[in-house]
Amino acid sequence: MADEPVEAHEDEERAPALDPETRARRDAALRLVRKYGDPVLRSRALEVDRFDEALVEEARRMGQVMHDALGIGLAATQVGVMHRVLVYRVEPDAPVASLINPVLEWASEEKEISEEGCLSLPGVLVDVERPIHVRVTGSDERGDALTIEASGLEARVIQHEMDHLDGVLILDRTPRDQRKAAMKVLRERLAELDAARAA
Repeated sequence: MADEPVEAHEDEERAPALDPETRARRDAALRLVRKYGDPVLRSRALEVDRFDEALVEEARRMGQVMHDALGIGLAATQVGVMHRVLVYRVEPDAPVASLINPVLEWASEEKEISEEGCLSLPGVLVDVERPIHVRVTGSDERGDALTIEASGLEARVIQHEMDHLDGVLILDRTPRDQRKAAMKVLRERLAELDAARAA
C-alpha cells in the first residue's frame, strides 16, 4: 500500500518543499475546498440526470482543483456542488478520471487498514479500514457507462470519494481514540487558517 494518504493535506511539516508558483496554486485551490464544519460535507449529493457541456466543465474544474491542491481525489461536495461526481488520479502521469453516479457493485471481504488524509480536514491523518478490491459502476462525464475494477490505492481513493458523496468523512471510519486526537488537531489547524485569512 502506498505511504501517501488518500488526499493531499495541508500539513506543512509533511508537505514537500514547493516552489513559489506551485505553492500559490495550491493555496488558491485549497481555498476552494470546503472544510470541516461546512454542512455540505455532511449532505448526500444528488444523482446527475443531465450529461451536457456544463457537466464536462464541472468535472474539468474539479480535476484542476484536485491537481493544483496536490490531491489524488476530489468529490463534488468538497467544492460545494451537490452532484454525485468524483474525480481522481492515482498515478501522477495518468489522466484525471471522472466518475458520475458511482455505485459500489462489489467489495472484497479482504480489507486493509491504511492512513488517509483529506483536503477538507486539514492536518488530519487517521487509519481507515477498507476493502482492498472493489467493482464500481457509473458513467463518465459524457454519459458513457463505466465499470471500474480497482485494487489497492485506486480502490481506497474511490471509496473515500464515494463516502464524501454520502456525507461520510474519514473521522466516521476511524477508531474513537484516533478520532478524538484528530479533532484536536483539526480544531487547531482550522483556527490557524482562520487567523491567517483574517490577517
